[in-house]
Amino acid sequence: MKERRGGSRHIVSFPIQVIWKDENGKDIVEEGLTENVGPNGTLIYLPRKLPAVGGKVTLTVTENPSDPISVTAEVIRLERNAAHPQAALNLVNGTRAWQKVWKLAGEVVASMQPDVPEDW
Repeated sequence: MKERRGGSRHIVSFPIQVIWKDENGKDIVEEGLTENVGPNGTLIYLPRKLPAVGGKVTLTVTENPSDPISVTAEVIRLERNAAHPQAALNLVNGTRAWQKVWKLAGEVVASMQPDVPEDW
């Protein structure tokens, strides 16, 4: 299968809030974590409910509570693993704001220290 991503991804967990409308038009609000962050989207973990594929969501990254970043994204894929449900999101608008998240993710990954092997 051909890789369709537009750039590399940073494996980092940022707290998020996702809002979408259900089939009855009611707002659903879920909190979760990013699994990885790319320049044009993200894979997120939502512990309870997942939005529908093709649906639009408002994604807010709340890593910095004084400067939350909100974007609109489309759900492009779901992983319905009961222990770890995930949704892949592609940005629809807010790409300029998202670059702050992308940059922060890169800084967090770059600052990580490798695990030191334990002696047995």
